[in-house]
Amino acid sequence: MNLFVLLTFVTFLRTLLIILVIWYGVKVVTKYLFPLLMHKTMKNMQSHMEEQMRQQQRGQRSEGEVTIEQNRRNSPSKANEGEYVDFEEVE
Repeated sequence: MNLFVLLTFVTFLRTLLIILVIWYGVKVVTKYLFPLLMHKTMKNMQSHMEEQMRQQQRGQRSEGEVTIEQNRRNSPSKANEGEYVDFEEVE
């Protein structure tokens, strides 16, 4: 019986130690590693936005320049076909 109590106490202490190690491990990760990941993510987003701004500035046209862009994705519409209007007769 005495051995059983001792083994139960040792198991309890081991479980408590594991919980504490996990708890402090999570605290360390959130204190040091999470800010580093956020900093890296923000830096990537900033470089992406800067690249978009550079592309926009290169794509700007000078004043008076006219360009015609055709949308090739849409299929050509039929010129002879009229507009269909659904109506309901009211008495």
